[in-house]
Amino acid sequence: MRVAAVFLVLALAVVGAATVARADIYAWTDAEGVVHFTNITPKGAGRGKWQKVMAQQPEKGSKAGAERGDCARCDVVPARDRSSERYARYDEHIYEASELYRIPAPLIRAVIHTESDYDPRVVSSAGAQGLMQLMPAVLHDMRVGNAFDPRENILGGTRLLRILANRYDGDVVLTIAAYHAGPGSLARFGDTVPPFVKTRQYLKMVLDRYYHYKARDEAERRVSGR
Repeated sequence: MRVAAVFLVLALAVVGAATVARADIYAWTDAEGVVHFTNITPKGAGRGKWQKVMAQQPEKGSKAGAERGDCARCDVVPARDRSSERYARYDEHIYEASELYRIPAPLIRAVIHTESDYDPRVVSSAGAQGLMQLMPAVLHDMRVGNAFDPRENILGGTRLLRILANRYDGDVVLTIAAYHAGPGSLARFGDTVPPFVKTRQYLKMVLDRYYHYKARDEAERRVSGR
């Protein structure tokens, strides 16, 4: 039976994001196996078809799980590199990681752009470090010795993307969502994108940049005849 997610009520305004992120989430599964979610407490919640599936917390240790309040993006060490050269500075490492782990270079670029704006010195308030903003547990699991070394960080982040892509059969949407919220969060919602506002915002940003970089690379190949 295929399980899909239908998000019935989610805040559209950025102003309400913090409130929605802390709200309880309720779910019910219809006769066709489609899972429905809402952040508005349904009538008879807990006694009828609607059941509370999440009180507040995404997967512990994930970026989504570590973000708190309105200052979640107040980095301890913010991105300061504003040079245009930064967008091509790490190409050698990006291509190496792409070839080694069979992850599209445009996706690696999109994650780097969204996570650190191509500044390898960034440290988030949650403790994520470097170009691909690797959390401490990820640094250990991906065997990254120096999070601020661009090559090590890119290889570690891309290796994580490969592991997630394998888990989700190459589904780029689920891979990106799990990179932010952790695979445990997706599992709690039937391996669908969890209804976390920040994860959904992150997913949109990465996808937008992925398709931008992908289109740019395809245009460059057409011009060069490759």
